[in-house]
Amino acid sequence: MQTASFSGFIEMVFFMIAFYYIFKFLVRLFLPVVVKKVVEKAGQNFQQQYSQQQQQSSWRKTSNNDEIIIDTANNKNPRETKKVGDYVDYEEID
Repeated sequence: MQTASFSGFIEMVFFMIAFYYIFKFLVRLFLPVVVKKVVEKAGQNFQQQYSQQQQQSSWRKTSNNDEIIIDTANNKNPRETKKVGDYVDYEEID
């Protein structure tokens, strides 16, 4: 069984502080690069989905020259607001 010593405690505190500052430095160094890559990847995905949507839309319009087909299955009807109850105007009675 080992006993705790003061020098061991000081060494552990030193390593914890050193680890904290090294980690903080590395995060400041690499986090902007990682965030930039994630934003670029999201932009590419958005562009790809947009171009696919445009291709599908133009294909539907040009598939039949006599009529234009508008797909309304994806359109959402506006939802009604939930009715909680009737409004009651209260009057104070003296």
